[in-house]
Amino acid sequence: MPLYSIVYSNDPQRGATFSIESAREGIGDRNIMPDEEDTEETEIQSPLGPMYLIYRPKGKSGGKDEIIANWVSDANMNAEKAKGAENHPVLGRYHGFSATGITVAEFAKIVQSLHAIGDEKAATPAMAQSSAPKIHPKVFSMTNCWISDSESPVVTEINLDAVEKNGNEFNQDGLKQDGEWLQCPVPNSKGFMRDRVLESKGNHYKVEYQENGGGTLTTTSTIEFDIEKRDIHRDGKPVTIRVLRVSSYNQK
Repeated sequence: MPLYSIVYSNDPQRGATFSIESAREGIGDRNIMPDEEDTEETEIQSPLGPMYLIYRPKGKSGGKDEIIANWVSDANMNAEKAKGAENHPVLGRYHGFSATGITVAEFAKIVQSLHAIGDEKAATPAMAQSSAPKIHPKVFSMTNCWISDSESPVVTEINLDAVEKNGNEFNQDGLKQDGEWLQCPVPNSKGFMRDRVLESKGNHYKVEYQENGGGTLTTTSTIEFDIEKRDIHRDGKPVTIRVLRVSSYNQK
């Protein structure tokens, strides 16, 4: 009846860690922090169902000193518990996830990519997600000009590393998967921005992007792009970043 804890970490200077705990019985509360004044709670979706987090310091962006999720039960645990509250689990496990030095968005991305080893049904969606990355719809809105203008695309190369880290501009609030569409609201309106992958081959992708400002008009464009690595200098130091580079644009 193995119980375990696994901790992954990177550069000690950044102090980023991600840990997984697994237990079948005798668990206590996980997501409790003694200093309640600078903590905040949220909920994310995971392969194991809704997951509740508590983290510090407050705020949607920036690396967190600590992120702790509540225990979530796997499919085996749910099936065994369904036989009766007094039934002792054998295969089932509760899983707890924690992190330091990363953002809430990075934490959610890691959690959503997890699946059991050897679980082909779970692995298939994860592989599909890898071959067709989810890119915030606002990225594609930056390629479009205003309806009153005529020249597009406007932005043809975008730093994807910055998109993932800049949680204020590329806010995750309201971002949701609606079938094959990844959709988010347009600020200060009842409109939406959404994109869906039409084709993917290697690092080359074709997406359909739609935008609605809150009225009856929805604009549509088809954008092809490559995801590449590029060397630049930032603050006088060389860095390598991932960029989305537009190769084709067609507005309907």
